[in-house]
Amino acid sequence: MSNAISTQDLYDQAAAQWSRSEQLLLSDFTARPRVLEAAGDVRGQHLWDLGCGEGYVGRQLAAGQPRRIDGFDLSEEMIASARQQAGALAAEQGGPLHYATANLSDASQFPEGQCDGAIAVFLFNYLSIAAMEAVLQRCHQAIRPGGVLIFTVPHPALAFLRPAEPPFYLEPQGHTYLGSSDVQFEGRIWRRDGVSNPVRSIHKTFADYIGALQRSGWSALPVVQELGVTAEHLQVDPAFFAPLQGCPLHLLFQLRR
Repeated sequence: MSNAISTQDLYDQAAAQWSRSEQLLLSDFTARPRVLEAAGDVRGQHLWDLGCGEGYVGRQLAAGQPRRIDGFDLSEEMIASARQQAGALAAEQGGPLHYATANLSDASQFPEGQCDGAIAVFLFNYLSIAAMEAVLQRCHQAIRPGGVLIFTVPHPALAFLRPAEPPFYLEPQGHTYLGSSDVQFEGRIWRRDGVSNPVRSIHKTFADYIGALQRSGWSALPVVQELGVTAEHLQVDPAFFAPLQGCPLHLLFQLRR
């Protein structure tokens, strides 16, 4: 996989492979349900879905009857898919989902105003440390007191623990864990039907995440979860999940304003 392709093109080209109405991707099992658990009761809230992709998590959150969800993503094709699926949902039951194309690495494209909470599901692995810090600072300013920011990223150690094979890997290409901050790693993540999607991660150490939170105004200690394959996942599909048993796949951060 070439580094020459932009992240926008990467997702514009693969948008159809991300579109889904049920759990299909590995991280639909190992990460996104934990985001929904952390979000809790969203009834009547105005939420931001930063790096929303084709809107999978937003559609799950919409079932909790929030007042409004604004989703933002770099990929025009992913936003088009999100709007199409949100339209189908709204036709059935009315919907709070609204989507806009935005490059969140550009501070001028940050959403304006305030919100009651925000999620960023695998957004920050596409941003440099400086760009991530700017988004974190904007969230700290925008989220109303008592609101929550939840974000997930690939576990920083994953690239150094797994070979380049299914169902999830990031390739460090000779780099080491320490001293490789802001280096982009390429990888792939698989769906249970055998289709794989390209992913990438701009490497950050655990200390990079904590430092960025502190510098952006999040002074309270975050709740941090290390996510991976569970016994329940192994019962669902042993062949698919077994290669990842015992391996840390993702980090989930939960911060209260």
